[in-house]
Amino acid sequence: MHADRFFQSTRGRIVEELRRRGSASAADLAASFNLSPNAVRQQLIVLERDGLVVERSVRRGPTKPTLEFSLTPLADRYFPQAYDRMLSAVLRELREQHGPEAVERLFDGIAERTLAKVRERITGDDAHERAEQLGDVLREQGVSATVNLIEGGVELREHHCPYSEVAKENPEVCSVIHRVIDETIGEHAQTESIATGGRECRFEVRTASAIAAP
Repeated sequence: MHADRFFQSTRGRIVEELRRRGSASAADLAASFNLSPNAVRQQLIVLERDGLVVERSVRRGPTKPTLEFSLTPLADRYFPQAYDRMLSAVLRELREQHGPEAVERLFDGIAERTLAKVRERITGDDAHERAEQLGDVLREQGVSATVNLIEGGVELREHHCPYSEVAKENPEVCSVIHRVIDETIGEHAQTESIATGGRECRFEVRTASAIAAP
């Protein structure tokens, strides 16, 4: 599993330790792992960039304030969640009682409602601007997403998915983001998926000018 590989890394061990402690300084973590504080700070910089940790100034006695780090809600994706198992169980029951078509209809409805909300936010004049606006929407929902210009179009990357475990058993979950991209940015191709073992979800949309090119 992706989470298993993550916890074998130094960054994963830091996340696990912060989960246990609640918060800690770089020096605290360095002592726990027998590393230098500078080595731990380098890992914390990456974790903070990825939105997994946040720092705050804490006064420990009469000395100058100490920077302590704690996890953000985004880090929850690396830990088993009871609601993931519950949602999978509900979808499994729906599929067994009413067939796979019932699950498809369910996510069709969710996609329609999602589109109705995001269309008000995604009004850019070109695919890149619209992708940036969709990236803003995803980040507001707790998804770490980035947008890049690529040759012939634009690329949207989701660095994690809150529903990746559910999607492994129920790929219909992914149909929501697929429809949102197709109908707000442009017809896309997915080149990588967390649900099928990838490190991230990656979507590419070719621009109209690139499609028209010989």
